[in-house]
Amino acid sequence: MRLASDAATSAGAATGADKDERMPDPLTTPAAELPVRRLGPEDLSRCLALSEDRAWAREERKWLFLLENAEVYAIDAPSGDLAGTVTLTRYGTAAAGIGMMLVATRYGGRGLGRRLMTHVLDAAGDATVFLWATEFGRPLYEKLGFEALGVTEARVGRLRAGHDPVLSRPADLDADLGALLALDGEVFGADRADLLARLFAFAEEVRVTEDETGLTGYAVSWRSVDTLFIGPVVADGEAVARALVTDLARKAGGLVRIEAERARPGLLDWLGERGLSQAFSTSFMVHGGRPVPGDRTRMFAPMMLAMG
Repeated sequence: MRLASDAATSAGAATGADKDERMPDPLTTPAAELPVRRLGPEDLSRCLALSEDRAWAREERKWLFLLENAEVYAIDAPSGDLAGTVTLTRYGTAAAGIGMMLVATRYGGRGLGRRLMTHVLDAAGDATVFLWATEFGRPLYEKLGFEALGVTEARVGRLRAGHDPVLSRPADLDADLGALLALDGEVFGADRADLLARLFAFAEEVRVTEDETGLTGYAVSWRSVDTLFIGPVVADGEAVARALVTDLARKAGGLVRIEAERARPGLLDWLGERGLSQAFSTSFMVHGGRPVPGDRTRMFAPMMLAMG
């Protein structure tokens, strides 16, 4: 059900520069009455400040990509800072990913997380909604009806390609785009065409594998701060996934990060042997016990935990 206070989002709340003492204070105002507004690229500095407040990395490129390509919502503080944020990435009407659920240290424990989550769940409508939860956030998500379907490890390090032959090729985004999007649609179970087109423009590199029948996999690398992220990785099998990851990592020049499920012990062992160790883990959760669309047996790594 849409809450009355959500009207502030569609009516257009003031920008951060216009905040003053009349803005509801999350310390004294019930969370359900706090207005939620949609952010834009002009709010980048506030998002970065909130990340730093929560001891998260200052990922400027990633935040800007989210602000330009997802729906980023926030509760404002009277100071002009952000009291909390959450992102919603829609994939048509079939699926939606939630991420970047952050509440400023000063406002923790006051129900802001629930307020933001209620807002985006309402906005997602009938879509299958998923997210990756830290142990800190998981209790709230369980109360809101999310169920854990697995655990994902973030692996970080300098990936050693060794003497492995190059088994993939750079994607030709004119010739390969149709087949690449068709493969992704089968695996993800929802239309990501528009977002993937923007991701490819944002990416460091896009590589594909193929056989006589056509494409058998693709993977993308993109940079944030000093780390090369690899994802999504879509492949017909683990050998194909390893080849794609290896070939993308050849140009890393530093740290590589990839997220992989614990249900793939062979891939995790291989990543460990190649120099990537576990940085942290998250629980993959889906709202309301809904089936996850697509064919996750061929999804070896998400695009990013904030988007799916």
